Order: sequence, then C-alpha cells, then structure tokens
Amino acid sequence: MPPTLASLVQHSSLRLSVLAGQERLDTPVHWAHASELADPTPYLDGGELIMITALKMDTDDHEAMHDYVRLLADRGVVGLAFAAGVHHEHVPEALVKAAREVGLPLLEVPRRTPFIAISKVVSAAIAAEQYQAVTAGFDAQRDMTTAALSQEGPAALLARLSGHVKGWAALYDASGAVVATAPAWAARRAARFTDEAERLRDRPAPASAVVSESQAGDDRVELQSVGTGRRAKAVLAVGTAARLGTAERYAVHSAVALLTLTMERSRALQEAEQRLGAAVLRMLLSGEVNHARAVAGRLYGGLLDAPMRVVVAEPAAGAAARQRAVASGGGTYADAVAGTGPGAGPGPGAGATITPSGVPVEGPGPSFAPGSRHVAPVAVDARPPAAGQLDDLADAVETAAARNGEAVLVVPDGERLVVLATDGGAAVAACVRFAADATVDEGEPGARTDPGARHDDGPVIGVSAPAGLPATAVAFKQASQALSVARRRGAVLVEHEDVAAGSVLPLLADDAVRAFADGLLRKLHEHDAHGRGDLVASLRAWLSRHGQWDAAAADLGVHRHTLRYRMRRVEEILGRSLDDPDVRMELWLALKATG
Repeated sequence: MPPTLASLVQHSSLRLSVLAGQERLDTPVHWAHASELADPTPYLDGGELIMITALKMDTDDHEAMHDYVRLLADRGVVGLAFAAGVHHEHVPEALVKAAREVGLPLLEVPRRTPFIAISKVVSAAIAAEQYQAVTAGFDAQRDMTTAALSQEGPAALLARLSGHVKGWAALYDASGAVVATAPAWAARRAARFTDEAERLRDRPAPASAVVSESQAGDDRVELQSVGTGRRAKAVLAVGTAARLGTAERYAVHSAVALLTLTMERSRALQEAEQRLGAAVLRMLLSGEVNHARAVAGRLYGGLLDAPMRVVVAEPAAGAAARQRAVASGGGTYADAVAGTGPGAGPGPGAGATITPSGVPVEGPGPSFAPGSRHVAPVAVDARPPAAGQLDDLADAVETAAARNGEAVLVVPDGERLVVLATDGGAAVAACVRFAADATVDEGEPGARTDPGARHDDGPVIGVSAPAGLPATAVAFKQASQALSVARRRGAVLVEHEDVAAGSVLPLLADDAVRAFADGLLRKLHEHDAHGRGDLVASLRAWLSRHGQWDAAAADLGVHRHTLRYRMRRVEEILGRSLDDPDVRMELWLALKATG
C-alpha cells in the first residue's frame, strides 16, 4: 500500500498534528514537496503533500488563504503541512479556517521535525510499496509459469491470473472467439467483448485497449494482444473492479509474455515443420503414400486415415497474372496447378502452415502450452503480397480445426493455398462459411446479379470430392479444376461435384479460346469482307440446323443450292471437311466464342 496522510500522522518520529480534513486522511500520498510559491500548481502532478512555512504569504488575509487552499485542492494536492515555529509560531487561523472550508487536510509540523524527514518517510514508503509490487509480480510470474507448463496450459494460467488481479480473465483466439475463461462464471461476461477482441487482433502487436465502465457494467476491462507478428495470435482480457495496480500490472504483462512464448514457436522448429508439411504433401501428390505416412508419423492424427478433401484457393486479383505467367512458360493453367506442365513450378512447399490437432484438455480452443497433448497451430506470415488475401482463410481453417480437435495440413504455395482436411469436418465447413461471408449480397449496391458472386478482391476456392489417401493427387486435380470453374463463373467457392453444373459456354470467354476461334474463322471473315458471300452467317445457320439444308436455307432466305455452294467454299477455304463431327464441333464453338 502507498503511504497515506494517516500513516504519516501515526509515524512516531514525525509528531504531526491534524488541524483540518480529518475525514480524508486515508488519501494516498504520491510525493511530499516543499514550496513557498504563491501558485506551485504548474509544477505539480497531483497527489502531493505540500509543505510550507508561509514565508511570503499574507496569512492574515482570509480571502487570500481561501484562494490558495482552493487552488491546491483543485490541482489534486492531497494535503498541506505547515511548519510551526519557523516564521509563524502557530498555524495561522485564517489558513486553518480556509482548509476546513475547502476540506483539504491540514497538518501542523513541529519545529523539531524538518521537512526532509517527512520527504524521507514518504519516499521510503513509496519504495517499499514498489518493491512489494515487483516482488508480487515475480511471484505471480513464477506461479503462472508453472501453470502454463501444466497439462491444462492456458486454462490454468488464466485461473492463476484471475486470482492475482482479483478479477476475471479470458482468452480469445485469432477469430475472436472465447477459448478459455477464469473463473468459469466469466464466460458470459467475456462474450460481450468479442467485437473489441477482433478489432484489437487486426492491429499490429503489441496493442491494448480499455473498455469503459459504461460498456462493461461494474468492470474495467483491459484487452491485450498476444503475439509478435503482423496480426495478434490471440487476445487476453482482464476484468477488474478498479484500475490495475503495479503488482497487478506486472501479473498481466507476465501472462501476456508467457502466452506469447508458448504461441510463438522457435523459428527453427517452425521452419522444420514447414518443410515437413511441404514434403508430406509432395509425397502424397506423387503417390508415395507409405513414405508420406512414415515422414508424418503421428503429427496429423487421423487426417491420413479418414476420407479427406483437398482445397485449393488463390486471390481473385492474382488469377489473371498467374495465367499470363503460366502461358509464358508453356503448358496450360491446369497443368501448372497440378504441377505437370512445362510452365509448372516446383509444387507446394514454399513454406507450409502445419496445424496438427490442437485442443486443450478442458474446454474448446487451441492448446498453447508446451507439453500438452496436442501441438498448437503454427502461423506463417512470410507470404507473397498477392497471397495476403488468403491469410483470413488460413486463420479460419486453422482455428476451426484446432477448436474441434482436427488435424489439418495448410500449405502456402506461392499465390495459392493448399489445404488437406477431413471430409465433413470443421475445417471444410470453415471454408464454406468463409466463402459465404465473402459472397456479395444481391441487394448490395453494385453487386452482380448471379448468385454466389464474389468481391473483386476476394478469394477463389476449389474443393475436391472426398478421397482416400492414395487418391490425393486426383483430389488435388479435382480441386484445381473446381478452382478454375469458380474463377470463370465469378463464384467464391465451387466443389468438384458442382463442376458439371451450369453451361460450358462461359468457359469460352478465355482469351486463349477467343484467339483460337479468331484464327480458325479468320479466312472466312476475310472472304466475307470482300463481298463474295456471307460464309460465316451461312455456316452458323447450317450448323444451328444440324446440317438440314432446307431449314438453314429458309433461315437465310436463299436457295438450298446456294447454301450448298457456300458450304463447299467453306470447306475449300478452311481445308477441312464438314462431314467430320470434330470439325463441326470446333467451328460451332468458335462461332459461339466470337459472338
């Protein structure tokens, strides 16, 4: 406890007497300061005990004394000490009366007690209080360190923290959901601040915020970000009846440090897990299932044993650039996604996010404690700028999997994100929810009219059909195909089962298809441009009528012999036979692609 006016009065060596303000002697004293200035307030912080001898004061002027005392009280001065027997034998009556009127404590200091003695007592008490707070902080740190290393992990740490701050504590994960509280009754109270936790999470760490009492009832709630990266890995909330003291502040800072240390894995371990996850995925895509099992060991729990789905996602904004890059290196975009064409890169592996099972022993949410039953998610911040759009998706998948005790493999691969998740599990459901949240509402201003339309800066997600471990490569190809369909449809997410839905015609909008169509029909357009017959329109009519001469000629308003002549000219110009169904198919698609 800091020194108070009462403790100074009770100090036997000071021999202080109380002349006014007896009811306010429990006020803490932050410092003792001697000043003979008529207005010392510009040099005060509040909480001081002012010591005077009234050397330059008109102590007989009641109004002047009242103004002086009021000035000190308004500045936050907690008391006034007057040295009797120095310039005045006794404390002036006008000063005593003014102190009583204002309600400011007035102490009489005997001649034998120098001001420096009072300053030393106050300074020693403050130092003792600070030392006690530091000691209590170290005790709290040791106590919470032991708790953090226990089987319960963060839940035990929060229980110890709530006791040290004499309040309640809650931990929110990266999505803003409450994963642990202490005591248990604080769960409902902590749920009020999920929005504040989400906002704090998006600020660079370290960050903090205080919720006003009007929002928190009788509590003063302080939020602290946990983590050192671009985004907080979690948020700690502490609710108390009053402002945190020095000892409580030490305890909170220790809790934040311990949670950060347990979440922020060592760089070497993180990089090793990244390489391991990338290697496992490469082996699975190469059909080396047994080798993948051997390398993964027990790290992924039941993921390698149950039916799973492959999810491939990329930023919508980077899709066009990716297609251009693939085209410049040869091969198709599908080849590059599958890692097979001449333009394909090295495949997944440029830093993998591995999220093995991660559930604390008590309550939902990720386990952060070393030595706990599961391993905590490892976040990867070093992603290419275009892939930054996928950070939220990765967070949603990892959080959902950890909260439900699922193993999931998340591998950033350049501008893409590859996910292996249990079929029907929380991770796949999180992808679907994420896509639903990213979908433009039809009633939103400027929204597209087709259902499931995405924002231009949103992600594009493809999901495979359920597959066993040996069919990982097939599932990866399915997810890549679904991704391509989603991009062309302007949708956020497409599952492989839905790839056949809709029409193939929107796929003809690709630039490469248009270029092929223009090249195929170019000679016919050149022929028509010189006025020697409308071959393109005639071909379109003939194909639309399935080669029926009379019906097509009637549509064109010409004789059927004229139409036969024109079709022979088409064959001569193109050097292809219209009797070949493949030729007719290519010509029809070319006509549809060019409008």
